Amino acid sequence: MKHILVTGGAGFIGSHLVERLLNDGKRVVVIDDLSTGRLENLCAVKNHPRLRVIESKISECRELPKLAANADFIFHLAATVGVELVVKSALQVLEAGFDETQILLRAAAANRTPLLLTSTSEVYGKSVKPEFSEDDDLLIGPPGQSRWSYACSKLTDEFLALAYAREKHVPVVIARLFNTVGPRQTGRYGMVLPRFITAAKRDEPLTVFGNGRQTRCFCHVGDAVEALVRLQNCKRARGEIFNVGGTEEISILDLARLVIKTLGSKSKIQIVPYDKAYPVSSTGYGVVGVPTFDDMRRRKPQVKKLERFVKFKPRTPLREIVRLTANAISL
Repeated sequence: MKHILVTGGAGFIGSHLVERLLNDGKRVVVIDDLSTGRLENLCAVKNHPRLRVIESKISECRELPKLAANADFIFHLAATVGVELVVKSALQVLEAGFDETQILLRAAAANRTPLLLTSTSEVYGKSVKPEFSEDDDLLIGPPGQSRWSYACSKLTDEFLALAYAREKHVPVVIARLFNTVGPRQTGRYGMVLPRFITAAKRDEPLTVFGNGRQTRCFCHVGDAVEALVRLQNCKRARGEIFNVGGTEEISILDLARLVIKTLGSKSKIQIVPYDKAYPVSSTGYGVVGVPTFDDMRRRKPQVKKLERFVKFKPRTPLREIVRLTANAISL
């Protein structure tokens, strides 16, 4: 029986996507090794008759060829997430990214099953452009800074997916996600908004890394899922790359202030320079004395292409995103 296959379906975004697909009447199979996802994310649908969850790595799932062959569509969301985890476990990021994606693409290629690969705004790297469009050049930082391993991993996934599209005729769509936030996201891997909200609810200091002037745009998970489903259903989108994100730009320092104000918190803001938050290289595998961490100054997407193809762009205001996320976080 036909189904939609979702890798990483027990993760933050994946679980919301699974719920949406089930609500749309789809049969869904999830593959997730639960390294960063949680079965609790799927608690609302765990007994759903059209849902099957397989706890496994993609590379260790014996049923993968059959599951890919019987899928109407594949959403590939499985990935290592979070800045802190990326900095600490670059090997895990790189190996999991390339190996697992390649195995999944091979399975999809056997029957030319359509596949959507979720990538990241991280691939734009250190570019200082005020807005990023899908055809921009990409400027990645040096390999001595493990912070860029995630960007390189996802960019390699993009190249690999598009190569399969050209040479194996796999219908592939790539969605570059920009700071997706909302209910079920955890701050345990460094995600900034849930980390701020948790601290504010406890009246504890909100830690801002760097100087706080770096800016970001945030996208509610409901908007991101809507975009992914519309891209799934748009055959013209296959072979294309799309930014998926909000366009309301805010500095991290102002975000901390907004969270404190929205929650009526007594928290203070604590500025921590990057060289204090992350270790300095002391080996021959980087530049000695140079911080292993670097950051993007801005990260604002252009979403005109998304709107042109699927008549939709993320639209939840940032204040509402903060409120919805805060309401879902209990201490």
